[in-house]
Amino acid sequence: MNVVTEANISGKPIVEKPHKRPVRMLRWSIIVGLLLTLLVGGFVGFNAFRSKMIAQFFANNKPPPVAVSVAEAKSEVIPNLLTAVGDLAAVHQVNVTSDVNGRITDILFTAGSTVTSGTPLVQLFDGPDQGDLASFKAQATVAQLTLERAKQLASRQFGPQATVDAAQAAFDQANAGIAKTQAIISQKLVRAPFDGELGVRKVEVGQFLTAGTQIVSLTDLSTLYANFTVTEKDSAQLKVGQTVRIAVDAYPGRKFEGKITTIEPQIATDTRNIRVQATIANPDRILKPGMFATTTIVLPDKPAVVTVPETAVDYTLYGDSVYLLTEKKEDDGKTSLSAVRTFVQVGNRVDGRAEILKGLKAGDRVVAVGQLKLQSGAAVTISPDPVPPMPAQPPRY
Repeated sequence: MNVVTEANISGKPIVEKPHKRPVRMLRWSIIVGLLLTLLVGGFVGFNAFRSKMIAQFFANNKPPPVAVSVAEAKSEVIPNLLTAVGDLAAVHQVNVTSDVNGRITDILFTAGSTVTSGTPLVQLFDGPDQGDLASFKAQATVAQLTLERAKQLASRQFGPQATVDAAQAAFDQANAGIAKTQAIISQKLVRAPFDGELGVRKVEVGQFLTAGTQIVSLTDLSTLYANFTVTEKDSAQLKVGQTVRIAVDAYPGRKFEGKITTIEPQIATDTRNIRVQATIANPDRILKPGMFATTTIVLPDKPAVVTVPETAVDYTLYGDSVYLLTEKKEDDGKTSLSAVRTFVQVGNRVDGRAEILKGLKAGDRVVAVGQLKLQSGAAVTISPDPVPPMPAQPPRY
């Protein structure tokens, strides 16, 4: 097969030229790029504008001031108290028992009654002992008569002195038998050893009572002991005669006052505590031995300290703080109040007030009620409502 190639006029072969990119495609690429640039720029600008407007909105729309109750920090002397826990014990308390064995023939008391010292309580059978007593008394009578005759004969030189001595010995022996028998008889009549209140009866008539068996409890409630312990570091502040206030669960809000009467001379090596005993008068007989007691020792007063209501202190894991009121002038010349969280060091808390060791000075105003609605630096206004009064009997710590 023959291929014929035409030649141009110049005699050179015809070569096909390359195709150029259409102008229309390039134009569309430029337009799309410009549109994307405008879109991205508009999106960025819109976000910046929105952020600016939001910031401006919140800057011009501050929340209204929070109404709070305000208290002033005061410089005052607060009671210097030391608290401890313990229990009450009777000064005189005993389980009445018999010294000898015997059968109960009579019960002479009523359970729960008040008795005086020497009051008969239980009579044991003493028939044989009464018989022995009568026999010894008869022997004593005969011995006395014999002694008198022997003395008369001896004074007239009609009898020897040995007869007198023998008669004297017989008389003394009879009297000794009387005294012994009377002692046994007295042991079989059980009496109250001191004034007090009887408990529940533990025996019955006809029961054979062995020595040492409990008949009834007897407790003197006129005076009680309050036994408690304090730590070693507090022992130097204790002295005999210091006032002690006692609180018990049975009578909430009521205080019973006494004095320290005994301080243990040594400190326990296992707990490093020292045992203290106070004596409490109980004229109404309402305190009972065995009651759990919270004791408060009144120590000498300390110098005046700064105090605030206990409700003003915010206790958190990060530390104790209060909201301190500060004043500042606005651009329009008006004065506004704000509450700034201020960390403080809290000491003792007594009668609803907290001792501030560091962080405040006398005269500072703090938020007493309404802290839950605040953040540091928040605007506040003083509520016309007064600070809630302290309870009549606030808890002691």
